[in-house]
Amino acid sequence: MKKLFILSLVASFCTAVPVYAAASHGDSIEKIESCEAILQEFMADPAIAIPVEVLRRARGLIIANQARAGFVIGVKDGYAALMVRRQDNSWSLPVLLSVGEGSLGFQIGFTKTETIYVLMDDETPRKFFKERFNVGVDAKAVAGPRFSEREHLDDKVLSNPVLVYTRNKGLYAGLSVKGGWLARNDDATRALYFTTFTLPEILYSDWLKAPDDVVPLVNLVRSLAP
Repeated sequence: MKKLFILSLVASFCTAVPVYAAASHGDSIEKIESCEAILQEFMADPAIAIPVEVLRRARGLIIANQARAGFVIGVKDGYAALMVRRQDNSWSLPVLLSVGEGSLGFQIGFTKTETIYVLMDDETPRKFFKERFNVGVDAKAVAGPRFSEREHLDDKVLSNPVLVYTRNKGLYAGLSVKGGWLARNDDATRALYFTTFTLPEILYSDWLKAPDDVVPLVNLVRSLAP
């Protein structure tokens, strides 16, 4: 009976993984606009705002939006926008990522999680050239210093590859074993730009012009991290 229970949990967990519909231009635009709003809200709140000095040193930004729901089996599903600094120090156009996390254990509730990953070196963004990237596994990640701590910035903290800023909305309780990941979503990015180019070309070339719907996010990042 115990083995059957474990097998049923595993089967349930597998079937809980979401199946993504084909990406559309409208859906991709909504994701970009949502990521812009998240960044604006972070920077408008002194309690969670990212210090300007951190953003000036940043070599990349990931703005992620996730929702978690579960009862015993938990699934966190979401999306993110990734931008990088190029060799000339200019900011790239954003590309879209998929974000996911599955967990097994006692848990109940629903929460929305918004996270900004500040990438502090040139090597880390290039890890997205492969299919999946695990924060904290493929690159060391630590909690980033807040705006209120800007007078005591520690170079040792800023030398980490990834600084993490996050906030949760909603109620979620429990103890679980989990694993999270981010992955390039070329389908959504192609739908966004109406192009056959994929993540590496869009991030590290100037072959595409920013569509009007993408310009506000690009301008916001450029203004915050000149």
